[in-house]
Amino acid sequence: MLLNRGINVETSKTISDFLRESLSDEEIDSPDIVSSTIIEIIQNLLEISPPLFSSKKDQHRIALVGPTGVGKTTTLAKIAASYLTSHSNSIALITVDTYRIAAVEQLKVYGEIMHIPVDVVISPDQLKHAIDSHRDKNLILIDTAGRSPKDDFCIEELSTFLSPELNIDKHLVLSATSREKELLNTIDRFNSLGLTNTIFTKVDECVDLGIMLNIQIKNKNPLSYITNGQRVPEDLIELSKKTAAELIMSEHQGLLHD
Repeated sequence: MLLNRGINVETSKTISDFLRESLSDEEIDSPDIVSSTIIEIIQNLLEISPPLFSSKKDQHRIALVGPTGVGKTTTLAKIAASYLTSHSNSIALITVDTYRIAAVEQLKVYGEIMHIPVDVVISPDQLKHAIDSHRDKNLILIDTAGRSPKDDFCIEELSTFLSPELNIDKHLVLSATSREKELLNTIDRFNSLGLTNTIFTKVDECVDLGIMLNIQIKNKNPLSYITNGQRVPEDLIELSKKTAAELIMSEHQGLLHD
């Protein structure tokens, strides 16, 4: 059951050991009890920490970072639209992705649709100025260009933008369709930025969601969101431990859109 969900051998053994320790022989023979206990165990193995926008913090600043092609810009728009729906329109979008004109234009379109400002910056000083100019906003979302995990120079360049003094939460965006080894390498390379959270995208395209558990056990940065399609903002899931565990063990990916 566990291996069929994409949970690796090591983690499957850990869960199986917990099962044997916590259930009686009679309970082990009950599929319902086993399934519910597995979900409880997975919850305890996961770290989930969605942004607490309702807290008293003066301003939230979130930057999405990660490799190319994982859907950072669309995910940023989903977070913005979700915030608009449940909180306020006190948002500003900033992009430092000047490598791809299409990404800048895409973000500008989202900004126009949602009636929120979009700033384009090309230097660390410009980013500081843009953040200062939006000091009245409750939320600042920052889009960044995709960086190859193999390109140390580009990641170092990004670190000059996202300096610690700016107090920016850095969410690493990963595609759930990637291989585990590739994901772990990406995390290792981007960790130099001072990552705070992880977001998994393309969950609807992933056959086995157990990879999220495999990664989170080895990665100390908690999950904040997953995305499961292109719709803005519908295909953004703000996670709880229970939701994540149930998705990992679900046989039917269609449940993602319920």
